[in-house]
Amino acid sequence: MDGITRDAGSFRDPNGQVHLIDGRVFRTVQNRAKEQIEFLHREALIAEAVAAGFLVDTWELQSEAWPDALVCAAHVFEHRKVPYVSYPYEWGFAALRSAALHHLDFQLWLLERDAALSDASAYNIQFVGGNPVFIDMLSIIPYEDGAYWAGYRQFCEQFLNPLLLRALKGVAHNAWYRGTQEGISSEDLAALLSLRDRMSPNVMTHVVMHAKLQRQARQQQGAAIERARTGRVLSRRAYWGLLTGLRNWIARLSPAGHSDSTWGHYADDNSYSDSEGAQKAEVIATFCQKVKPGMLFDLGCNSGAYSQIALKNGAKMAVGFDFDQTAVDKGFHRAKVEDLSFLPLWLDAANTSPNQGWQQQERLGFLERAQAGAVIALAFEHHLVIGKNLPLQEVIAWLTSLAPRGLIEFVPKDDPTVEIMLALREDIFESYCEANFRDVLSRFARITRQTKVSASGRIIFEFERQET
Repeated sequence: MDGITRDAGSFRDPNGQVHLIDGRVFRTVQNRAKEQIEFLHREALIAEAVAAGFLVDTWELQSEAWPDALVCAAHVFEHRKVPYVSYPYEWGFAALRSAALHHLDFQLWLLERDAALSDASAYNIQFVGGNPVFIDMLSIIPYEDGAYWAGYRQFCEQFLNPLLLRALKGVAHNAWYRGTQEGISSEDLAALLSLRDRMSPNVMTHVVMHAKLQRQARQQQGAAIERARTGRVLSRRAYWGLLTGLRNWIARLSPAGHSDSTWGHYADDNSYSDSEGAQKAEVIATFCQKVKPGMLFDLGCNSGAYSQIALKNGAKMAVGFDFDQTAVDKGFHRAKVEDLSFLPLWLDAANTSPNQGWQQQERLGFLERAQAGAVIALAFEHHLVIGKNLPLQEVIAWLTSLAPRGLIEFVPKDDPTVEIMLALREDIFESYCEANFRDVLSRFARITRQTKVSASGRIIFEFERQET
């Protein structure tokens, strides 16, 4: 990235801003945060938090090393750039739970060092592969005895309540979260809970009573203002107990209804024979050995088996996208267990994340962040063309726009998966055939190789995008 760009999502913090300059990430700090910076340096919290794996690599720059555009700042820090920025509404249940536990573990670690976090924004956490990392050093503040957890409500709305929506009601948080950006309020979640749900002491404390208090605060604004003025007291012991209680509860949560997934078991139960699966894997391995992409997009990644092959054969990082919640969670588990540079995210390819937030710039959409070196879309395009009635030409134009090189698998109509898709609907896809697919792909890219990988006629096309 050439030139300087202020990160549009960092405007909320008056103490500092994040800037992107020539591919590097800088954080400016204003004079008003002088005491906070002195505290962080005195306690060596930044270096220790980085070493402990809680905080993204962060270091302060001497003034002579500051970029010219930042000379008006009081302090300038540099962060190691996160490979791919993602948002909570793109995470699966397992990733959101991992992020919540990371936040709580960081709070507990800080509390032992007489420090705390000023907020509980889920957007302050990013992922490097399957590992969460905190990115906002300016959220670290000195702990004050008796201070109430200022970020409690935010933690519930952005971490706890979205997890409970899935754990208690079997409803994924993604669409709701994306629509509000600030998570799911306790009042909204409480309205959905059954009597049985409410019988849980944790649910009663952190959702039902929390929602009741929020309603009372609105109805009794004068009293609420007086309580805020006098302050609420939470002893260190009670603070520690609150954090550990939430941590233990969240660690036990699991998604309800996950066994009903359509594609979550596809990697183990599909129409490929062993030899066909091996041939497909060989195509991916050969492609990645040749291209060696710094970042690979794997569309329709399922549980990440092909991303793992790509990583073993030259890809430095893979970002996987899938619509199936169980598949995304399995992919996240694979990334954690195998320690892969693989980040699986939830994606509705027919309705990708848009630019949104303040002035539609606070959170960047999928296309704004799409900067991959290569893309693989295996057993994917027919879900858009036939499953979603999207024009073949537009689907291929979109796929080839995501990276300069890639693999796209064509799945013919007589393939078992397409036959199932067409079983209960009229076949209105007269132009969906191999010849037309090849012709359309040739308009946007040069086909460099094609390999038949199934008896039903599936073909993987390797392409190089035609630059205009």
